[in-house]
Formats: sequence, structure tokens, C-alpha cells
Amino acid sequence: MPGLLGKKIGMISVFSADGKNVPCTVIEAGPCVVTQVKSVEKDGYAAVQLGFQDMKEKNVTAPLMGHFKKAGVAPKRHLAEFKNFEQELNLGDTVTVDLFADAQYVDVIGTSKGKGFQGVVKRHGFGGVGQATHGQDDRLRKPGSIGACSYPAKVFKGLRMGGQMGCDRVTTQNLRVLKVIPEKNLLLIKGSVAGCKGSIVIIEK
Repeated sequence: MPGLLGKKIGMISVFSADGKNVPCTVIEAGPCVVTQVKSVEKDGYAAVQLGFQDMKEKNVTAPLMGHFKKAGVAPKRHLAEFKNFEQELNLGDTVTVDLFADAQYVDVIGTSKGKGFQGVVKRHGFGGVGQATHGQDDRLRKPGSIGACSYPAKVFKGLRMGGQMGCDRVTTQNLRVLKVIPEKNLLLIKGSVAGCKGSIVIIEK
């Protein structure tokens, strides 16, 4: 799907036409520059690679620097590929937030906040053992039994246990576009988007 790279600015609330207070996320969508155009003949599929946010040349690796020089654009910090653009794009073209001027709904892909190592109560919503008596005074937030002892004598793969929580790729679908502000490259989307302030997101039509 056609889309853009953007940066999550934060959350605000706006009033709708009928007077309801609507929470929304503000995203700085673009401007993105075309750094590569892929074709079926050469690459096996048709897509457009977009770059977002300038970076210093001294921080760019030599292979990437050659990639940007071939496209004739300044080095970009973030790259992503998109398909099925309505208009034909060439190297160096700029895609702005005007892409979503006629869009009612979008999908937003972000990286959720990292929570570190968490137990089963916070990570999976376990209720704990419940009572604090009968020898259970120190196991209120433990997972309980994780498998049988004699047979099959192993812990099944995929069992919900404590571990790393968050920092996952999360796609939020069908978010309503409330407003597009092209002069500031801003996109107002109803509801929340995964990630912290300043995190990079992908917005798709």
C-alpha cells in the first residue's frame, strides 16, 4: 500500500462537530524523498523506497552513501518501501502529507514501548494464586504449575511465562484521519498509536 514514514509527536484532544472531545495522535508525516525505484524486470517486484530525516554524511556507511549519491539525494536516517502509488515517482521526488488528503482511514505501524523483563501478571494478565494462606504467602504473583512431572516431563513450547515485554512491531488498523495540516506536515489521527514520543512510524493508506 502507498504510505509515508513519519514521527510520532504526541497526543492531544480535539472537539468534533457534535461537541465530543476526541483523543488523537499527532504525527509528522514526511516529507519523504524517493531514494530508489524498484521494477519487476530488475528486482522482481515493483516498489518505491522512501527516505525520511536527514543525517550527517560522516555517520553514513560507505555502501549507503553510494546508494544515496546514485539517487542524487541527501543521506536519510530511515528507509522504507511502499507499493501501488497512484502517480509515477522518480528518483529525488518528494512525497508529502498531501498523500492522505483524500484518505479517511489509515494503518499505522510502530514499535511499542519496551517494558523490560516482566512477570506473568503484568505480561499476560494472570490473576495470581488468589489466597495468601495455606503456605502461599510468598507466591501471590507467581505463574503456578508449568507442566506435569512424570509425563510428558517437559515444558510445552509457547507456554506463557515471564520474559521480555514490549518493543514489538505493532500495526494499528483503520484509524480515522481527523485532519491534515500540509503547511506543517502534520497528520491528526483518532486514537492511539504504538510507540513513545519521537518514535518512527509507518503510515499506510
